[in-house]
Amino acid sequence: MRVLLIFLLFVLYAVFARWYFVCEVKGLCKNEQGRPTTLKLLDEEDRIILQGYEEFFFEPSKITPELTNDNNAFLQAVAEYLKNTPEQNLTITGAYRPSEQGIASGRFENLGVARADQVRSLLMRNGIEEKRITLDYAAANEENLTAPLQFRLFVTPGAYDKLAFTFTNMTYSDANFEYKSADFRPGAEFIAYADSVATYLSLNPEKRLTIIGHTDSIGSDAYNDPLGLERAENARKYFLEKLGVKNSITIKTEGKRRPVAPNSTRNGKDNPEGRQKNRRVNFIIE
Repeated sequence: MRVLLIFLLFVLYAVFARWYFVCEVKGLCKNEQGRPTTLKLLDEEDRIILQGYEEFFFEPSKITPELTNDNNAFLQAVAEYLKNTPEQNLTITGAYRPSEQGIASGRFENLGVARADQVRSLLMRNGIEEKRITLDYAAANEENLTAPLQFRLFVTPGAYDKLAFTFTNMTYSDANFEYKSADFRPGAEFIAYADSVATYLSLNPEKRLTIIGHTDSIGSDAYNDPLGLERAENARKYFLEKLGVKNSITIKTEGKRRPVAPNSTRNGKDNPEGRQKNRRVNFIIE
């Protein structure tokens, strides 16, 4: 009898220990909505500021999250933290499924950044200024998209530039250009954005537009600087010739000097996704 009692106590301990490790330590237990509680807020050093919250969820091809009370609690906690640490800023990285590759939304080139922008709007409703929240995007490796958003704090941009993806500071990738070419072929999302900019500039003649071309790290400055400038120039021609903008438009090139993502991995291998992010044109209204 005593042996049986000891055995039962051992089984109960093993069950509790496994539950504690899986649910409390790893945060892999799912709630009523079937979502893992693995959502975190990290700082620049990968230290955990907030943890144990339910992951957000997005239906396929949708950009509006299906919010739970726990999602709202996380956003409120993030907002409070930012209010109490005014030197800190936040990057929200939105992901898209493999099947969602190439799907744009509104003025955004992919669903990842569009989803991050939706959540930025929710944080703004909680009193956080738009300028304190930058956006990023990533391609997920699986269709479940169990972790569609990442939240990371920063004080200064660090090694890589941060992208605002706002109306007055917008970015478009090389999808609007032929590879290794400055030939400008604007996509539908850029056209929609450019039309709005042209209308805004016509109503605000004192405003000016700056267009900055960027490249990846392949090639020399002697190659990349003119390429970035030519892409900016062809984008300017679109505003002047297609849309009839009369405001001042300045063009610049940064070549490969201001990456937003690593051009190669830590082991020195090529990073196509990072290089694609770096090949971009930035539109700034001032």
